Amino acid sequence: MTWVAAVARLRARREPGVLVTVATVRGHAPRRAGAKLVVGPAETWGSIGGGNIEAVAIDRARELNGAAGPEPELMEFALNDKVTGRHGVQCCGGAVTVLLEPLPVVQAVAVFGLGHVGLELARILARHDLDLHLVDTRPDMLTGERLGVLADAVAQVHVHHTPLLPETVLAELPPGTHVLIMTHDHAEDAALCDAALRTDGLGSIGLIGSSAKWARFRRRLSSEGGHDAATIDRIKTPIGLTEITGKEPATIAVSVAADLLRTFEEDRHWALANTVPVEEIEVRVPADAVRLPR
Repeated sequence: MTWVAAVARLRARREPGVLVTVATVRGHAPRRAGAKLVVGPAETWGSIGGGNIEAVAIDRARELNGAAGPEPELMEFALNDKVTGRHGVQCCGGAVTVLLEPLPVVQAVAVFGLGHVGLELARILARHDLDLHLVDTRPDMLTGERLGVLADAVAQVHVHHTPLLPETVLAELPPGTHVLIMTHDHAEDAALCDAALRTDGLGSIGLIGSSAKWARFRRRLSSEGGHDAATIDRIKTPIGLTEITGKEPATIAVSVAADLLRTFEEDRHWALANTVPVEEIEVRVPADAVRLPR
């Protein structure tokens, strides 16, 4: 498997990884500059030359996979018989610098309803590196011609046409997916709100609509759905930045997207506060593999 295919596999599995590249070579070394290795949580693909270099790089990559906010870093290896590495001696006679580039799991977003606002929102979100799920019960909202505006998307776009029960898609979404509910039908919105509250592992849940709409929904979620107040409060409505008051679809979409990006930042800060910082694991890098300043 090529390194490109390996990176794509990790992306499809929503698993973190590290792309390891031989950045520079001085003198004799097992591989030339440009050799690549992809390190996932349990598998590796490719090679940067085997031996101590590769084993130490894999160890470090696995540490980065479990760290909060990992950043690219360089490691330098001296290849001579005076240096005993953690995994043995490599005495090719040269020196190698290796670049480790973390491949984090990207955010996932599901937009239920591809009407005027939903499509404008999809156009904005598609310009970001994320997994974007687009769901609608109406086939004419999901035609290739209509979604052609997403042809140059940076995001991985997944289109779901569900003629009867769009809420069934919720169980198929990756863990942590942020859900935005904005369909053409208030009954459909209500069913999605109820199902989202019953689906474990979702990220934020947002609902478009007026305060009057939410008051009706809240009563139904409590009386008919049996949800308590704390559970219902997981749904954010209205969505978007309150200081942006325009009613045009593109304006609403910009507001909702900006609010969602702020949620991404909050997720990142939470992860940094609840995961082992990179600085705490750097002390475990072996002496024979010098970590160079960024």
